[in-house]
Amino acid sequence: MLKLNYFFPLVFVILWSSAFITSKIIVEDASPFIALSFRFIIVAFIFFVFFIFFSERKLFSLKSVFEALVSGILFHGFYLGGVFYALSKGASASIIALIVSLQPIMTAVLAQKILKEFLSKIQWLGILIGFLGAGIVIASDLNDDLTILALCSGLVGLISSSIGIIWQKRISNDLSLSANNFLQALGASFFHFLLAICFENYFINFTTSFFISMTWQVLVISLGAFLILMWMLKYNDAGKTSTLFFLIPPVSAIMAYVILQENFTHLDVFGLFLSSIGVFIVTKNNSIK
Repeated sequence: MLKLNYFFPLVFVILWSSAFITSKIIVEDASPFIALSFRFIIVAFIFFVFFIFFSERKLFSLKSVFEALVSGILFHGFYLGGVFYALSKGASASIIALIVSLQPIMTAVLAQKILKEFLSKIQWLGILIGFLGAGIVIASDLNDDLTILALCSGLVGLISSSIGIIWQKRISNDLSLSANNFLQALGASFFHFLLAICFENYFINFTTSFFISMTWQVLVISLGAFLILMWMLKYNDAGKTSTLFFLIPPVSAIMAYVILQENFTHLDVFGLFLSSIGVFIVTKNNSIK
């Protein structure tokens, strides 16, 4: 368990950061909501197969179904919908990653009010340092690519991911892992399909880059990073887990610079340093006062 507590956060940050890069590639060849609907119907099918053949618990209550569907709509629906839509409107991958990185601040506040979790003064200092680092990168990268519409979409993702983490900590969680993820993915797929029908001229161009990026998101992000997130939420506090999101923007910025040729400045490096220090302080001092 101790080794996993050190290994999983590192893997999670790298995988979750890569999602912003592949998302930017996907929306070049597909409208955002239909792309997400396509992604999660595949994910739902995979988890359904796991549920049928490997799950020992085949029965579950309507309450559990409802809780899983709500989680799916919060995490995969509003959060990813906001991110994909902002990217489709021209926002850079690094900027959107930076916007949703403010989630630990909101999650920490909500965790105190709802889950009765309490962060020590040193942990609050770490959160503020992480916030400052993320803010520096945001300020240095603001440009015409970040429109009001894209900003609002990113804020939708920010708010829904924070609420999703709190919700995940409160629910009974008596479903098997495969059943829970099947229902979450199924709910998200239908949610995005309805959005696609109602609000966009949906299309998918099955290019090589689309196929590679979508495969990465299905297998590595949905079946890897998200499962790691659920594991960390189960064994760690919500505030502590959410603080890892401070590391995602600078790591995403590095990936975007290398893969997408997006700008990466000295201020970005400084912001990365501060964010890393903030995360270290919060996760190192993990006692809840």
